[in-house]
Amino acid sequence: MGSDNPYADLGFPDADEMLIKAKLAHQIAQIVKSRHLTQQRAADLLSMPQPKLSEMLRGKFRGISQAKMIECLNRLGRDVEIVVKKGGSSSLGRTQVVVA
Repeated sequence: MGSDNPYADLGFPDADEMLIKAKLAHQIAQIVKSRHLTQQRAADLLSMPQPKLSEMLRGKFRGISQAKMIECLNRLGRDVEIVVKKGGSSSLGRTQVVVA
């Protein structure tokens, strides 16, 4: 039985970060698709090279920071809120992406 993080199940050392990036990239892809943007037009809007956007949309986002992905969402007209709250009973907190 796997967890809710396939990257952790596959043993990636940065699994939590990869899951966050995957969710952010998915949202960017959904917006690009819903607006019927070409990759070149989307890349222009996002201020990134088209090949880099293409890789991100195909799940290859190791060279793209979470901050850049958040900036992309902002450029696509989305508000991104970062909420810091007290965690549960464990000593480590967690980061997640929640789409509203």
